[in-house]
Amino acid sequence: MTEDIMAVLDECRAVLESFASSPRKIAAVKSAAGLMVESLKGGHTVFSCGNGGSMSDAMHFAEELTGRFRDDRPGLAAIAISDPGHISCVANDYGYEFVFSRYLEANGREGDVLLAISTSGGSRNVINAARAARENGIRVISLTGREGSELSRLADVDVCTVDTPYADRVQEMHIKIIHILIGLIEHAVFGHQAG
Repeated sequence: MTEDIMAVLDECRAVLESFASSPRKIAAVKSAAGLMVESLKGGHTVFSCGNGGSMSDAMHFAEELTGRFRDDRPGLAAIAISDPGHISCVANDYGYEFVFSRYLEANGREGDVLLAISTSGGSRNVINAARAARENGIRVISLTGREGSELSRLADVDVCTVDTPYADRVQEMHIKIIHILIGLIEHAVFGHQAG
């Protein structure tokens, strides 16, 4: 059992080191944070969406911005598209593939930003959200785990963490990137130490 534990931790370390050693990936994180900061400073909203664990990450991202991360500061305009009433209504009336795009059509405005999270980069409802965002002047940041995915091709900035056969390593990197983004946003908007 100890060997199994160490094998997982070694794999996690290798994934993190691979990401950290890629100047292109680090630049993508910086660009993503820059788009969000520009939007928030302009009085706009950052939306986020995803399915399953990625929805949990989208919600985590939004609540850290509206609530607090490391320092006390004013809340920031962030919304995870996760309202069960909206999702069940749209899924029932139009199909699950439109649950996120319909929300953006109703609530998104030019100058907003969408953080679209999909480990595969192929989730149809997240892809549709990215398309709806682009049609409405909303910038798109994709957080994926597969290079060259359909979602990444729709994004203004794609932060692709690692391409693995399983989603768990991708999701672990996604939450690290999300925390880095929040820290960078806080620092840029309020001058606090980035986490």
